[in-house]
Amino acid sequence: MSEREPEGAAADDLGFAAETIDTSRPHPARMYDYYLGGRDNYEVDREAAQRVIDFLPDIIPAARANRDFLERAVRHLTESGIRQIIDIGTGIPTSPNTHEIAHSVSPDIRVAYVDNDPIVATHAGARLTGSGGNTGFFLGDVRKPETILEHPTLGELIDFEQPVALMLVAVLHFIKDEEDPAGIVAALRDALPAGSHLVLSHATADFHASSLPEVFKVYRNATATLNTRTYDEVLAFFDGFELLDPGLVQVPLWRPTAPPDPDAVKRIGFYGAVARKA
Repeated sequence: MSEREPEGAAADDLGFAAETIDTSRPHPARMYDYYLGGRDNYEVDREAAQRVIDFLPDIIPAARANRDFLERAVRHLTESGIRQIIDIGTGIPTSPNTHEIAHSVSPDIRVAYVDNDPIVATHAGARLTGSGGNTGFFLGDVRKPETILEHPTLGELIDFEQPVALMLVAVLHFIKDEEDPAGIVAALRDALPAGSHLVLSHATADFHASSLPEVFKVYRNATATLNTRTYDEVLAFFDGFELLDPGLVQVPLWRPTAPPDPDAVKRIGFYGAVARKA
């Protein structure tokens, strides 16, 4: 993991004052970091995350399985020839990060990280940028996809004449129905050239419906609305793409490196898939 400082403004477009970050309330990114065993969280985050764990112990294996899915998907696409990635909803960096996985395949792969959260940006300089000019971070909100697509940092890193891997991993379940998540995905899809891929995972209540009302309350207090969706609702986000085998599945079942434990899979409330734009 690179610990170098950013190499220039093009690689690290933060646009905020770090002292404005509110650490008095739990934050979803820091809670997720706690689920993954990270240290970039505060007591308020740990308390909120522990309440979620108390109601839904499976959140820990689910978060880890989701992260493992990201790693397998990035490795598959880069080994298949993809040389540029847009990672939206980056979250607090957790090694191996997207660019670390990609650069283990080829150091010339370009990665643009995007998140709407200044908390994530505080970690981006040391952990996500400065990799020979092939990675960059900027603040952007997926609810306004045009502001991401038109951002100069994206233009410096990504060539939209060549295939791109678009990553929306554990992002859309924080988008409300009235914010039109399907329209957001469609706008991003339409900007991608043929041969591009979508990597998407999403929380579901299909396996833990009875536990989730209390979990929803915790997240509302943590300044986020958790919007779980059914299999068919998640599948609809792939409109205009061709799903790669094995299709949309619980994340441990997407091209596992070893046979997954069926009992463990039952605990994972995340769907995920990788799909190609024809």
